[in-house]
Amino acid sequence: MNIHEYQAKAVLKEFGVPVSKGVPILKVEEAEAAAKQLGGPLWVVKSQIHAGGRGKGKFKEASAGDKGGVRLAKSIDETKQFVKEMLGATLVTEQTGPAGKQVNRIYLEDGSDIEKEFYLSLLVDRETSRVAFVVSTEGGMNIEEVAHNTPDKIVTFSVDPATGVMGHHGRTVAQALGLKGDLAKQAEKLITQLYTAFIAKDMDMLEINPLIISKQGELKCLDAKMSFDSNALYRHPEIVALRDTTEEDAKEIEASKYDLAYIALDGTIGCMVNGAGLAMATLDIIKLYGESPANFLDVGGGATEEKVTAAFKIITSDPNVKGILVNIFGGIMKCDIIAAGVVAAVKAVGLKVPLVVRLEGTNVEEGKKIIRESGLNVLPADDLDDAAQKIVNAVKGK
Repeated sequence: MNIHEYQAKAVLKEFGVPVSKGVPILKVEEAEAAAKQLGGPLWVVKSQIHAGGRGKGKFKEASAGDKGGVRLAKSIDETKQFVKEMLGATLVTEQTGPAGKQVNRIYLEDGSDIEKEFYLSLLVDRETSRVAFVVSTEGGMNIEEVAHNTPDKIVTFSVDPATGVMGHHGRTVAQALGLKGDLAKQAEKLITQLYTAFIAKDMDMLEINPLIISKQGELKCLDAKMSFDSNALYRHPEIVALRDTTEEDAKEIEASKYDLAYIALDGTIGCMVNGAGLAMATLDIIKLYGESPANFLDVGGGATEEKVTAAFKIITSDPNVKGILVNIFGGIMKCDIIAAGVVAAVKAVGLKVPLVVRLEGTNVEEGKKIIRESGLNVLPADDLDDAAQKIVNAVKGK
């Protein structure tokens, strides 16, 4: 789960992390009061969407201007004008894709006198099962570009969960960023605060880009991107309350109501599979035969007929879906349950695209019988390879 920058900074402030003062704006009418509250003389007007590259982004609407999704205002009137232009407009960045995202929230923040910019992030390192720090002197830039062009400018290290952050971690960050004296002490304190927040809130990513040195000699987090482990959200109702569903795909929101693991993709073949590994293999083999999956959907091992029906409805609600592949290897999940769910769903929503069903495992004969006697126009498949070829051919009209 992702949250907005202003929300992430509010979380960081709970742990003493230095951030600029700011005020969220949801309506144009709130802009003047927010600007007066901060006082100026420089305000930063920031579009709040769940995507990076906002400053370099472009708005679809000509009325929104061409100054990007992050702007510097030098007066209250200019602040009001920027907020008016940006709220409700569609911002397109490298991470949103061509469709862009509508800006429904603005964060008005105090301007900062910047001396230097750095990059700092915390991630879960799957190889070491530890939290890793990624640090670079190249702040404000796309870290992927830095990694590709100048990998020597990136320093990474992980933290042993048995000890937590220690003094040598702070010295590593200070050395990597060329910080000395009081700034080195600030860096050591900052990474302790960030690590503490990361663990306490069950984050899976925290990115500060840029981390700055102000002309007053202070380290400050000028931006913050934060995401959380969805499996740990039950422990954090205060974080769940920050969820902005307008930033999420409607199909993914619906899937979350049934505890379905669903991720929308941009292909043409809808997939319903049980098990994450089998689902990934299914997506791969669809690509192998020349088409692209429209989604990742793992119904899990304990899905009920209701869940399967819901999953099928979600797949068919995608207008890009030109064919559906159901690939079930029954273990805990029984093939007859899947078959009954598919039949119920098709009868409820109709079937306007080709459907290929591959069943194997527990109660497979019962499942095949349910499909066979349903009267539905379903293409049966013997194995995954056969299923993938059949659905790809059907979508291509072969």
